[in-house]
Amino acid sequence: MGNDSDLLEARLAGRLAELRLERGWSLEELAQRADVSRSTLSRLERGEISPTAALLGKLCAAYGRPMSRLLAEVEPEPPQLVRAGRQPVWRDRETGFTRRSVSPPHPGLRGEVVEAVLEPGADITYEEPPVAGLEHHLWVLDGAVELTVGGAVHAVRPGDCLRYRLWGPSRFVNPGPGPVRYVLLIVLP
Repeated sequence: MGNDSDLLEARLAGRLAELRLERGWSLEELAQRADVSRSTLSRLERGEISPTAALLGKLCAAYGRPMSRLLAEVEPEPPQLVRAGRQPVWRDRETGFTRRSVSPPHPGLRGEVVEAVLEPGADITYEEPPVAGLEHHLWVLDGAVELTVGGAVHAVRPGDCLRYRLWGPSRFVNPGPGPVRYVLLIVLP
């Protein structure tokens, strides 16, 4: 999947640069809005570095769009039936996070399904939601995840489903010993 992954990252870098230019923001202004260094943003837009989940989360918050919507914008128009082998997969090797867009978002639809895997010890914090009030349903298939949302820590185990609206920061931690695999249903407000 190296070539598809490289192509996705190149399109993602280009889309991030477009979003900034569409708003008329300088790199410095985006750096302040997203709390990310100007040099990191510059290297990211030129495709010299791969974004982490936390970095993408900050940029999505600055642009006011869910990560899934951003990733969908760099994919071709999704068909109604998405075969397993055609579902876009994005990996953040630094944090041990893998994200599969099971039902890629579509501009006319409000819900989407994401499959995620967090490796043992993974700890990802999102400082704010990309869109305030996003509805989430997190259903754990294997392993366990500790999700902090609204200041409360929820231990979600196999078969459990946590339903919440996201208004503030969130944190996903895999306490181990093995990976956690979960499904996330996201509904736009």
